Amino acid sequence: MIQFVVNIPALEQMNQILHILFVFLPFLWALGTLPPPDAFFFWAMEQVLGFGLGGSSMSTHLRLLVMFIISAGTAITSYFIPSTVGVVLFMTGLGFLLSLNLSDLSFVFKHSGVGTNSKASPSDSEKWFMWKHCLFYVIILVFALLETSLLHHFAGFSQISKNSSQAIVGYLLMTLLITLWILREIQSVYIFGIFRNPFYPKDVQTTVTIFLEKQTNLLKIGVVRRILLTLVSPFAMIAFLSLDSSLQGLHSVSVSIGFTRAFRMVWQNTENALLEIVIVSVMHLLISSTDSWWNRSLNTGIRLLLVGIMRDRLIQFISKLQFAVTVLLASWTEKKHRKSTAILCILNIIFSPFVLVIIGFSTLLSSPLLPLFTLPVFLVGFPRPIQSWPGAVGTTACVCADTVYYHQMVPSLTAALQTAMAAGSLGLLLPGSHYLGRFQDRLIWIVILECGYTYCCVNIKGLELQETSCHTAEARRVDEVFEGAFGQEEDTQVCSLNEHFGNVLTPCTLLPVKLYSDARSILSGIIDCHENLKEFKDDLVKVLVWILIQYSSKRPSMQENIHETESKGETPQIILPALNTSPHPKSTEDTDSLNSETLDDWSDNIFDDEPNIKKGKDQLKDWPATNLPIPGSVPSQRVDDHSTGSDPECDLFKTILLGYPAIDKGKQIDMAYIPLMEFSCSHSHLLSLPEEWRPNCMPNSKMKEMSSLFPEDWYQFVLRQLECFHSQEKASSILEDIAKDKVLKDLYVRTVMTCYFSLFGIDNMAPSPGHILRVYSGVLPWSSALDWLTEKPKLFQLALKAFRYTLKLMIDKASLGPIEDFKELTTCLEEYENDWYIGLVSDEKWKEAVLQEKPYLFSLGYDPNMGVYTGRVLSLQELLVQVGKLNAEAVRGQWANLSWELLYATNDDEERYSIQAQPLLLRNLTVQAADPPLGYPIFSSKPLPVHLC
Repeated sequence: MIQFVVNIPALEQMNQILHILFVFLPFLWALGTLPPPDAFFFWAMEQVLGFGLGGSSMSTHLRLLVMFIISAGTAITSYFIPSTVGVVLFMTGLGFLLSLNLSDLSFVFKHSGVGTNSKASPSDSEKWFMWKHCLFYVIILVFALLETSLLHHFAGFSQISKNSSQAIVGYLLMTLLITLWILREIQSVYIFGIFRNPFYPKDVQTTVTIFLEKQTNLLKIGVVRRILLTLVSPFAMIAFLSLDSSLQGLHSVSVSIGFTRAFRMVWQNTENALLEIVIVSVMHLLISSTDSWWNRSLNTGIRLLLVGIMRDRLIQFISKLQFAVTVLLASWTEKKHRKSTAILCILNIIFSPFVLVIIGFSTLLSSPLLPLFTLPVFLVGFPRPIQSWPGAVGTTACVCADTVYYHQMVPSLTAALQTAMAAGSLGLLLPGSHYLGRFQDRLIWIVILECGYTYCCVNIKGLELQETSCHTAEARRVDEVFEGAFGQEEDTQVCSLNEHFGNVLTPCTLLPVKLYSDARSILSGIIDCHENLKEFKDDLVKVLVWILIQYSSKRPSMQENIHETESKGETPQIILPALNTSPHPKSTEDTDSLNSETLDDWSDNIFDDEPNIKKGKDQLKDWPATNLPIPGSVPSQRVDDHSTGSDPECDLFKTILLGYPAIDKGKQIDMAYIPLMEFSCSHSHLLSLPEEWRPNCMPNSKMKEMSSLFPEDWYQFVLRQLECFHSQEKASSILEDIAKDKVLKDLYVRTVMTCYFSLFGIDNMAPSPGHILRVYSGVLPWSSALDWLTEKPKLFQLALKAFRYTLKLMIDKASLGPIEDFKELTTCLEEYENDWYIGLVSDEKWKEAVLQEKPYLFSLGYDPNMGVYTGRVLSLQELLVQVGKLNAEAVRGQWANLSWELLYATNDDEERYSIQAQPLLLRNLTVQAADPPLGYPIFSSKPLPVHLC
């Protein structure tokens, strides 16, 4: 038996080949040419699915596996169908259905049932949109099946000639191909990436409205192109295939595979299918001899398959060759490394045939061309799927504080991509294509994962905003490339050249996207102006009054009791410290004890951009607790504990001033006097503050002194402007009565002035800029009322909001002019409340405001390097994002080098060569865009479907 096996010539030759191959396996492994099993498995499936079965690479490995099994089953099933009409109908129907985004369709039917409570359920508008697409697909499928069956059944089959029906359809397809090519090229800013498009708007660095007006005609042309591509071209190609005589030869593996792929490509990748059919049609006309190998041995389906493989490999070869030339130019033009790379460049020129062989071998395998350490030393990377990384798309990212800005812009960017892709502005859409978007300091990386009939699936990544030297150098080159394309004026020449043709980035178009524009300003001369700081104190009291009244009027409990109170005349009682009553003599020491309200540690450090709030709170832990009784004092309860049945005299008219430094023996405390008082208006309790907010930590002497700062006229104006009562006829009279209620006013006076004292102090000195920055950041100075305020989180947040509003008001008054009257001040505060978020960038509410798309955001900071206070304003508006197409082979090659360097060369140096700036290759940005842990994008979206019709 062994002798029999050894004597077989084929096995002997295979044995010799394998012996030679096994010798080189370690060498190939060391060079990174041998693929890991999982990468080889998915790469093989993609190649068979794309070229043998007419499909597309998929966004996930699971989808790829399922689609491969279904597509292979389709080809096998078509082999066993006996009827020619049945085969054509089966191939047409399955080819169309498999080219759709079936996950979207299943999502419609899954959530179409009544009573679905899933959080992922689409809205009514989304359901209608999806059902409309389903109806569109059903109509297209019915017409495609009718056309295929009728043409195949009634039309006569004959060898193709210049006058045959199939040749006539071929002429129509040639016309469609030329027309679609022209319509697609005039949508982008450059034709062939070299010549500037004379039809593209010039001087587009304007507003979105003006740009869209200039682009109107191009968008209309894009609609015509989409109709030709979506409706006309597929039906014309189906007609060409249905009239082919090769379909008469059933029960042939070549016919089943070839035509299964052809009928699938018509829908899956219409533009490439149109090109392939036109090439085959031209070959039919040029090679008229029936004895030639092309006509005798191959059917039309196999011809299309061979043309498709050659088309793809030719495009890959050209892209890889461009990438290799760019690497050579980058190595030669980089002054720092020119001496060390000059020899490599010369060797590449001398051994250029050998380099072409490496490029050709890489092209045949459809594997990336690997430039070793991004130098002109080229290797063949191991074959891998287009997705490049083993993990699922969008599951990993280096999340940071800036991630939220990319998260906010994704929906608007997806809608803009839908319009641009449908019009053809981004060129030919193929899986594995990469695009780069730029706006201010944001860099957006867009990858096409899969394509099909009227849809494609994309992944959007966001790169870091922090400016490093490498990041800045390449971002500046990106700006130069886009400026040369989109910054041309109206009087420039009609057809100029692309000055940055050698770059891996080719500008495509501008996308109108709703996002935040970031503006930073220096507040020197505003925040440190003595007059502004003096006005700040008066404005703070007014803003506190406005915010507390607005809060009281909008409380849910108050809204629920409005109707009940309007029908009742009861006047509730309230326990309130009287400002004009002081049965005990005033202490001469209380003022001195209050003036020592700040800590040394709090007042020294002013150089943090956003001071640490926790530090200020931790300092308070070292102070004595304010709820402990003072030795030798009369025990008493809290003011709000008067219903426990204890002595009313002790409960209601005596309290101990807690939280102050100890009083020397023999000295008296100016104790607050709390009489039992009633509201004069039956509706006043609706606007009353919560009981736990009624302060008992301030002596009457200080409260009387501070009450003179309370703006009574502003208080009454704000009350009269409220719109919280449903009966409009009685609203004005009710508010008038409430405004005259002195008990309610005294309650607001005590609460407002205690908050004022907690935030600001009671001295008449103007605050310092460092004081404002700390309190703005939530680090309050120590005072006797600080514990009282911090124990009430909601009141603390309202007081902090008032402080921040007052700062923004001070900046606006210094920039736009003074406030004329109360009405203008109210309008300004309402604008802050509705359209602004004023806080810290590090706050969680800042991120929530960005995701909720607040029109404006403001933050105060300090730049220790320049020694200035800064203001940051984010404005939400529709702006133009510049988008360009990257050389896909350059991206894959640099990612392959990154993988080889980190996995094979074990180069984990943070300053490794592959992340150094190279503006011509955009090396640093490309490395950033790789999936973690090899790259570090700060945002990566899940696969996003983009509908193109």
